[in-house]
Amino acid sequence: MTGLHQKSAVVTGASTGIGRAIAKALIDQGWRVFASVRKEEDAADLQAALGENCTPLLFDVTDQDAVASAAGAVRDALDGHTLSGLVNNAGVALGGPLLYLDPEIMRRQMEINVFGPFFVTQSFAPLLGADRTLRGDPGRIVNMSSIAGKIASPILGPYAMSKHALEAFSESLRRELMVHGIDVIIVGPGTIQTPIWAKADEIDAEDYKGTEYYDILMSMRDKFKEVGNKGLPPEDVGALIAKILTTPKPKTRYAILRNKFLMWTLPRLLPKRRLDRIIADRFDIPVRS
Repeated sequence: MTGLHQKSAVVTGASTGIGRAIAKALIDQGWRVFASVRKEEDAADLQAALGENCTPLLFDVTDQDAVASAAGAVRDALDGHTLSGLVNNAGVALGGPLLYLDPEIMRRQMEINVFGPFFVTQSFAPLLGADRTLRGDPGRIVNMSSIAGKIASPILGPYAMSKHALEAFSESLRRELMVHGIDVIIVGPGTIQTPIWAKADEIDAEDYKGTEYYDILMSMRDKFKEVGNKGLPPEDVGALIAKILTTPKPKTRYAILRNKFLMWTLPRLLPKRRLDRIIADRFDIPVRS
C-alpha cells in the first residue's frame, strides 16, 4: 500500500520493547507508523532502524498539549484520511507496599498509565473516525493492559490498579465509540522480555527498611527480574497487534503469555482465598494465623 491509501497507526511508547516491536510488525506489513518517544535520540534511533515508513512523534503521554500538537501533525500528514489504528502502549510499572507508599509514586503511576491513554485517545479519536469529515473506514484502538489488569500481585499494587483502571476505561470506551464504528480491544500480556523488568531495582527497598515488607520486597525484586528473563519475546506481541488491527472480527480482549493455563486461566477460576495463599507462598509472604 502506498500514497494516501496506505494504512497508518499511532503507537505510543515505541522507543524500546513492546512498542518498538509493534511498530516494526506493522511496518513490515506495509503500514505507516507514527511512533511516539520522549527523547530526540530515541526518535533518531527509531527512524534509522525502521525506515521511511516510521514517523517519530516527540511527546510525553502525560503532556496534554504536546499530545494534542502531535495529533495535529498526524492529521496534516494523513491529508483528509482516517487513521487506521491507535495503540496505547506507553506505560511504567511502579510499586511498593501500599501501607507505606509515597503518594507521589501512586500519582505518577496513574498519570502515565491511565491519564496518558485518556489524553492520547481524546486527541486521536477524531482521526480514527469520530470526525465524520475524514475519508476512509473507522480505525481501531488497542489498549495495552497486562495480566495485572485482572490479577493483582502484592508490592505492584500501583501498577495493578492502573491496569484495572485501563480495562474499565477500555470497556466503557468501546461501548461509547460504537456510534462511530471505532472498535476498542484490550491486550493483556503476561511476562514479556522488555526493559520494564530490569527496572525492578528502581523500587528502593531502603525506603521500607524497618517495616514488615522489607524482606519480602528484597526477595520479590530478584524474582521479578528472573521471571522477566523467561518471558515471551516482544515480537510475539507485535505480531498479535498486527493481527488485531487487520483481522475482520477481533475479540474484545487477548491474553498473551507463557503457561497460559497455569498463569491465567487457573488463577481466575480458583476461589480468591485459595489464590491469596498461593501468591503468598510464591513470594514468601508470611501469613499470620
